[in-house]
Amino acid sequence: MAEGRLLPTAQGDARVYVHAADRPHLTLVLQPGASGKLDAADLQTLAAHLPGQGVTVVLLEPPFAVAGKRLAPRPVALDEALAEVVPQLAIGTPLVVGGRSAGARSSCRSALAVGAVGCLCLAFPLHPPGKPEKSRQAELLGAGVPTLVVQGERDAFGGPGEFPPLPATTELVAVPGATHSLARPEAVLLAVTSWLPGINT
Repeated sequence: MAEGRLLPTAQGDARVYVHAADRPHLTLVLQPGASGKLDAADLQTLAAHLPGQGVTVVLLEPPFAVAGKRLAPRPVALDEALAEVVPQLAIGTPLVVGGRSAGARSSCRSALAVGAVGCLCLAFPLHPPGKPEKSRQAELLGAGVPTLVVQGERDAFGGPGEFPPLPATTELVAVPGATHSLARPEAVLLAVTSWLPGINT
Protein backbone atom coordinates (compact mmCIF):
# COMPACT_ATOMS: atom_id res chain seq x y z
CA MET A 1 0.00 0.00 0.00
CA ALA A 2 1.18 3.54 -0.70
CA GLU A 3 2.43 5.61 2.21
CA GLY A 4 -0.44 7.13 4.18
CA ARG A 5 -0.91 10.86 4.69
CA LEU A 6 -2.97 12.38 7.49
CA LEU A 7 -5.53 15.07 6.66
CA PRO A 8 -7.44 17.00 9.33
CA THR A 9 -11.24 16.91 9.60
CA ALA A 10 -13.67 18.07 12.27
CA GLN A 11 -13.87 14.46 13.47
CA GLY A 12 -10.10 14.07 13.75
CA ASP A 13 -7.48 13.05 11.22
CA ALA A 14 -8.36 10.97 8.20
CA ARG A 15 -5.64 9.06 6.37
CA VAL A 16 -5.31 8.81 2.61
CA TYR A 17 -3.24 6.41 0.55
CA VAL A 18 -2.63 7.88 -2.89
CA HIS A 19 -1.83 5.43 -5.69
CA ALA A 20 -0.86 7.92 -8.35
CA ALA A 21 -1.01 7.43 -12.09
CA ASP A 22 1.87 8.91 -14.09
CA ARG A 23 -0.47 10.89 -16.35
CA PRO A 24 -3.87 10.75 -14.66
CA HIS A 25 -7.04 11.55 -16.55
CA LEU A 26 -9.32 10.60 -13.65
CA THR A 27 -9.16 10.32 -9.87
CA LEU A 28 -11.10 7.67 -7.95
CA VAL A 29 -11.55 8.17 -4.20
CA LEU A 30 -12.62 4.96 -2.49
CA GLN A 31 -14.12 4.55 0.98
CA PRO A 32 -14.15 1.30 2.98
CA GLY A 33 -17.10 -0.50 4.52
CA ALA A 34 -18.44 0.03 8.02
CA SER A 35 -15.32 -1.44 9.64
CA GLY A 36 -13.16 1.32 8.19
CA LYS A 37 -10.58 -1.21 6.99
CA LEU A 38 -8.97 -0.83 3.59
CA ASP A 39 -7.73 -4.41 3.21
CA ALA A 40 -10.70 -5.68 1.15
CA ALA A 41 -9.55 -7.45 -1.99
CA ASP A 42 -11.67 -5.31 -4.32
CA LEU A 43 -10.28 -2.02 -2.97
CA GLN A 44 -6.69 -3.24 -3.04
CA THR A 45 -7.02 -4.66 -6.55
CA LEU A 46 -8.37 -1.38 -7.94
CA ALA A 47 -5.60 0.57 -6.21
CA ALA A 48 -2.97 -1.75 -7.65
CA HIS A 49 -4.17 -1.87 -11.26
CA LEU A 50 -6.02 1.34 -12.16
CA PRO A 51 -3.03 3.72 -11.95
CA GLY A 52 -1.52 1.86 -14.89
CA GLN A 53 -4.63 2.87 -16.86
CA GLY A 54 -4.36 6.56 -16.03
CA VAL A 55 -6.58 6.56 -12.95
CA THR A 56 -5.17 7.82 -9.66
CA VAL A 57 -6.75 5.87 -6.80
CA VAL A 58 -7.09 7.38 -3.33
CA LEU A 59 -8.01 5.01 -0.51
CA LEU A 60 -9.62 6.97 2.32
CA GLU A 61 -9.33 5.69 5.88
CA PRO A 62 -12.02 7.59 7.85
CA PRO A 63 -11.25 9.36 11.12
CA PHE A 64 -12.95 6.77 13.34
CA ALA A 65 -10.70 4.05 11.92
CA VAL A 66 -7.57 6.17 12.26
CA ALA A 67 -8.54 6.70 15.90
CA GLY A 68 -8.74 2.94 16.43
CA LYS A 69 -12.54 2.70 16.70
CA ARG A 70 -14.34 -0.24 15.15
CA LEU A 71 -17.41 1.52 13.73
CA ALA A 72 -18.39 4.96 12.52
CA PRO A 73 -20.25 6.99 15.16
CA ARG A 74 -23.09 7.55 12.66
CA PRO A 75 -23.52 6.91 8.92
CA VAL A 76 -23.22 10.55 7.84
CA ALA A 77 -19.83 10.77 9.56
CA LEU A 78 -18.44 9.19 6.39
CA ASP A 79 -20.08 11.87 4.25
CA GLU A 80 -18.71 14.66 6.44
CA ALA A 81 -15.17 13.30 6.33
CA LEU A 82 -15.29 12.83 2.56
CA ALA A 83 -16.49 16.40 2.07
CA GLU A 84 -13.54 17.72 4.08
CA VAL A 85 -10.91 15.45 2.57
CA VAL A 86 -11.67 15.98 -1.14
CA PRO A 87 -10.72 19.70 -1.25
CA GLN A 88 -7.44 18.93 0.54
CA LEU A 89 -6.45 16.45 -2.18
CA ALA A 90 -6.19 19.28 -4.74
CA ILE A 91 -7.44 16.96 -7.47
CA GLY A 92 -6.62 18.19 -10.95
CA THR A 93 -8.71 15.67 -12.88
CA PRO A 94 -12.40 14.74 -12.95
CA LEU A 95 -13.39 12.95 -9.76
CA VAL A 96 -15.21 9.67 -9.23
CA VAL A 97 -16.20 8.73 -5.69
CA GLY A 98 -16.94 5.22 -4.55
CA GLY A 99 -16.51 2.56 -1.97
CA ARG A 100 -17.74 -0.75 -0.71
CA SER A 101 -20.90 -1.31 1.36
CA ALA A 102 -21.26 1.62 3.79
CA GLY A 103 -18.70 3.50 1.72
CA ALA A 104 -20.85 2.98 -1.37
CA ARG A 105 -23.88 4.45 0.42
CA SER A 106 -21.85 7.45 1.53
CA SER A 107 -20.55 8.00 -1.98
CA CYS A 108 -24.08 8.02 -3.39
CA ARG A 109 -25.16 10.57 -0.79
CA SER A 110 -22.10 12.74 -1.41
CA ALA A 111 -21.34 12.54 -5.14
CA LEU A 112 -23.02 15.76 -6.19
CA ALA A 113 -21.88 17.70 -3.12
CA VAL A 114 -18.20 16.94 -3.74
CA GLY A 115 -18.38 17.60 -7.47
CA ALA A 116 -17.94 14.02 -8.67
CA VAL A 117 -18.70 13.01 -12.25
CA GLY A 118 -19.36 9.37 -11.34
CA CYS A 119 -20.06 7.01 -8.45
CA LEU A 120 -18.78 3.46 -7.96
CA CYS A 121 -20.72 1.16 -5.63
CA LEU A 122 -19.07 -2.11 -4.62
CA ALA A 123 -21.48 -4.42 -2.78
CA PHE A 124 -24.12 -1.75 -2.25
CA PRO A 125 -26.10 -2.78 0.87
CA LEU A 126 -29.58 -2.50 -0.57
CA HIS A 127 -31.10 -3.61 2.73
CA PRO A 128 -29.99 -5.22 6.02
CA PRO A 129 -29.75 -9.02 5.73
CA GLY A 130 -33.18 -10.59 5.97
CA LYS A 131 -34.96 -7.21 5.99
CA PRO A 132 -35.78 -6.33 2.37
CA GLU A 133 -38.52 -3.98 3.57
CA LYS A 134 -35.82 -1.61 4.88
CA SER A 135 -34.63 -0.63 1.42
CA ARG A 136 -31.90 1.92 0.80
CA GLN A 137 -32.69 2.25 -2.88
CA ALA A 138 -33.43 5.98 -2.49
CA GLU A 139 -29.75 6.60 -1.72
CA LEU A 140 -28.64 4.74 -4.82
CA LEU A 141 -31.19 6.39 -7.09
CA GLY A 142 -30.35 9.79 -5.64
CA ALA A 143 -26.66 9.77 -6.55
CA GLY A 144 -27.32 12.15 -9.44
CA VAL A 145 -24.28 11.07 -11.48
CA PRO A 146 -23.44 8.04 -13.66
CA THR A 147 -23.19 5.10 -11.29
CA LEU A 148 -21.82 1.57 -11.46
CA VAL A 149 -23.02 -1.07 -9.00
CA VAL A 150 -20.93 -4.25 -8.78
CA GLN A 151 -22.97 -6.75 -6.78
CA GLY A 152 -22.36 -10.31 -5.70
CA GLU A 153 -24.93 -12.76 -6.98
CA ARG A 154 -25.39 -14.15 -3.43
CA ASP A 155 -25.11 -10.89 -1.49
CA ALA A 156 -27.22 -11.16 1.68
CA PHE A 157 -27.58 -7.37 1.66
CA GLY A 158 -29.43 -7.57 -1.66
CA GLY A 159 -28.69 -9.63 -4.74
CA PRO A 160 -28.83 -8.18 -8.27
CA GLY A 161 -32.38 -9.45 -8.76
CA GLU A 162 -33.63 -7.41 -5.81
CA PHE A 163 -32.67 -4.04 -7.22
CA PRO A 164 -35.43 -1.75 -8.50
CA PRO A 165 -35.59 -0.66 -12.14
CA LEU A 166 -32.54 1.52 -12.63
CA PRO A 167 -32.16 4.66 -14.76
CA ALA A 168 -30.04 4.57 -17.89
CA THR A 169 -27.22 6.32 -16.04
CA THR A 170 -26.91 3.47 -13.52
CA GLU A 171 -25.32 0.18 -14.53
CA LEU A 172 -25.58 -3.02 -12.47
CA VAL A 173 -23.00 -5.78 -12.92
CA ALA A 174 -23.57 -9.11 -11.18
CA VAL A 175 -20.59 -11.15 -10.01
CA PRO A 176 -21.54 -14.86 -10.29
CA GLY A 177 -21.29 -16.81 -7.06
CA ALA A 178 -19.96 -13.87 -5.03
CA THR A 179 -21.27 -12.78 -1.64
CA HIS A 180 -21.07 -9.36 0.03
CA SER A 181 -17.29 -9.72 0.27
CA LEU A 182 -16.98 -9.72 -3.55
CA ALA A 183 -14.12 -12.18 -3.24
CA ARG A 184 -13.58 -12.21 -7.00
CA PRO A 185 -11.52 -9.05 -7.41
CA GLU A 186 -10.66 -9.82 -11.02
CA ALA A 187 -14.36 -9.59 -11.91
CA VAL A 188 -14.64 -6.29 -10.05
CA LEU A 189 -11.62 -4.88 -11.90
CA LEU A 190 -13.05 -5.94 -15.26
CA ALA A 191 -16.40 -4.29 -14.51
CA VAL A 192 -14.78 -1.05 -13.36
CA THR A 193 -12.31 -0.79 -16.24
CA SER A 194 -15.13 -1.39 -18.70
CA TRP A 195 -17.30 1.33 -17.13
CA LEU A 196 -14.84 4.15 -16.48
CA PRO A 197 -14.18 5.12 -20.12
CA GLY A 198 -17.90 5.70 -20.63
CA ILE A 199 -18.18 8.42 -18.01
CA ASN A 200 -18.84 11.76 -19.62
CA THR A 201 -15.98 13.77 -18.17
